[in-house]
Amino acid sequence: MSKITSFVKMHGLGNDFIFVDCLRKPLPEKALPALGRAWCDRHFGIGADGLVLVTRSRRADFRMRVINPDGSEAEMCGNAMRCFAKYVYDYRLMKGTELAVETLAGIIKPKLTVHSGKVASVRVDMGAPQLLRSQIPMKGREERVIAEPLTVAGHKLNITCVSMGNPHCVTFVKDVDRVPLESWGPLIERHPRFPQRTNVEFAQVLTRSRIKMRVWERGVGPTMACGTGSCATVVAGVLNGRCERKATVQLPGGNLQIEWKAADDHLHMSGPATEAFSGTIVWQD
Repeated sequence: MSKITSFVKMHGLGNDFIFVDCLRKPLPEKALPALGRAWCDRHFGIGADGLVLVTRSRRADFRMRVINPDGSEAEMCGNAMRCFAKYVYDYRLMKGTELAVETLAGIIKPKLTVHSGKVASVRVDMGAPQLLRSQIPMKGREERVIAEPLTVAGHKLNITCVSMGNPHCVTFVKDVDRVPLESWGPLIERHPRFPQRTNVEFAQVLTRSRIKMRVWERGVGPTMACGTGSCATVVAGVLNGRCERKATVQLPGGNLQIEWKAADDHLHMSGPATEAFSGTIVWQD
């Protein structure tokens, strides 16, 4: 049977998502992996780094679910969260400029900056980083993973691992543009040390308050930006003595402002969110 679903395409610094309002009419649970694969396909579908569902929550104002292009479900996505906040504000699903959103990584609290009725930027309290090996999760002794050796494709890398509700593996390099991301990224993502796979970040420290970063997202591949990855990179930079707790992360799609506050250990991320277009898609149940 053919069905028609309305959607809105949004992006945060080029990290793009298909938003579907499921508050009144949820999509079938069993169809979500297939819909994620089909709709996110850039040749035969709408094209995106993820399918985002706006759903009801008993614990917060809304619940956000993110289905990756490979059909898996992500615990959390920082850029999607900024877009989520703009979406529910612009489409009048909420009043005010602050909200609480349930995710698989916990309750996340975005705050919108609005000028003349339009969202100028979104600041998100991303919570505290998790640093123990079991929290990432990662195999091995229970300790922090800071500058730990990892051999990939015959090259020895030093990795620092952080969970922002989802796993991240950060490596600092001299020239991030020369990293073979599409070769090393999937090898690290699926390395045996990471039982739930991992997101992969390669970072080049430009100054103590500016980092250039490229990311290979778990279940997605290379993306233009990654909010949780930017947070993890600043945490890794601080743990390795390479940067300050407040820094700009320079991504292929633009810049994010990240601050790791010492007072409560929480990370705060600020950046834009943009609506690209809207439409409807016909699909088979």
